[in-house]
Amino acid sequence: MADLEKCKACRNGNSFEIPISMAFQPIVSVRSGKVFAYEALVRGQDGSSAGQVFEQVNDDNLYAFDQKCRKTAIEHASRLDLDETGALLSINFLPNAVYDPKACIRLTLETAKKTGFPLAQIMFEFTEVERISVPHLLNILNTYRRLGFLTAIDDFGAGYAGLDLLSRFQPDVVKLDAELTRDIDNSSVKKVIVRQVVSMLEQLGIIVIAEGIETEGELSCLYDLGVDLMQGWIFSKPRFEGLPDIRWPQAIVGAEAIRSA
Repeated sequence: MADLEKCKACRNGNSFEIPISMAFQPIVSVRSGKVFAYEALVRGQDGSSAGQVFEQVNDDNLYAFDQKCRKTAIEHASRLDLDETGALLSINFLPNAVYDPKACIRLTLETAKKTGFPLAQIMFEFTEVERISVPHLLNILNTYRRLGFLTAIDDFGAGYAGLDLLSRFQPDVVKLDAELTRDIDNSSVKKVIVRQVVSMLEQLGIIVIAEGIETEGELSCLYDLGVDLMQGWIFSKPRFEGLPDIRWPQAIVGAEAIRSA
């Protein structure tokens, strides 16, 4: 009965009355100069921060909040013609808000069908900082993969799942935690760690994204370590209800000039 009530709350969205919207931040390929994906980041309807929105989330409305975020992200992405860019739409989800992956994906499927947004261009990412049951998470990830969605681990290296999860399931994408990439150009220890992690993920056939990139030093160092896909303020801050313009740093422009000479 409890799960049935949660299902009803997810489907009608009545349990999360706070209006929300989305901001979008690009994940770019340094090598190609193209956008790989846009991550949808929750905001208040007035543009207020994600933190202010999360202050309104509790155990009673967690399920409906997660569903509303998915629906809102797809609707805004469709309105912005994100699918026509060829980039992915990356949607964050809360594993603990998914009690049954088949039931909890219904609204996502309905919204994608209604808006015409391709399922193959949707990537679901979760943060491994959240303590979760690995068997429960595996059930979710395997279900999403069967439905044609891409999957990603966010903040890899900072949470609970880590290598144990990778030994049981290989997602399409892993996003390196910002603490690993911050000031990496000035840390020989971080360079060693990231080099080995990138090598391991490549051998597993997993795409690597470095997030939280803010300086040209970090960018150049990570690129030299074999990371092509990056996300951070050096390229663009999230844009509220829009797809932001991208700033290509001089470190990239210079490298491109050398390669094309």
